[in-house]
Amino acid sequence: MTTENQPQSPLNDAPKSVQLAVDLIQLLEENNIDTQTAIEALQITLNDFKRKQQSE
Repeated sequence: MTTENQPQSPLNDAPKSVQLAVDLIQLLEENNIDTQTAIEALQITLNDFKRKQQSE
C-alpha cells in the first residue's frame, strides 16, 4: 500500500519472478560476490529447483 509521500515503484507491479531476481541481484552485489561465483551458485540453484519441479 502506498501513501501520498511514497510513490509506487514499478517493481511492485512486476511479476514475482522479476521481483525475486532483483532481490537476488541486490543480495549478490551488496555482498560483493564475484560474477563467476554468482553464476556457478545460481546454476546449482537452478538445477536443484528443476529437479524438485520434475519430482512434483
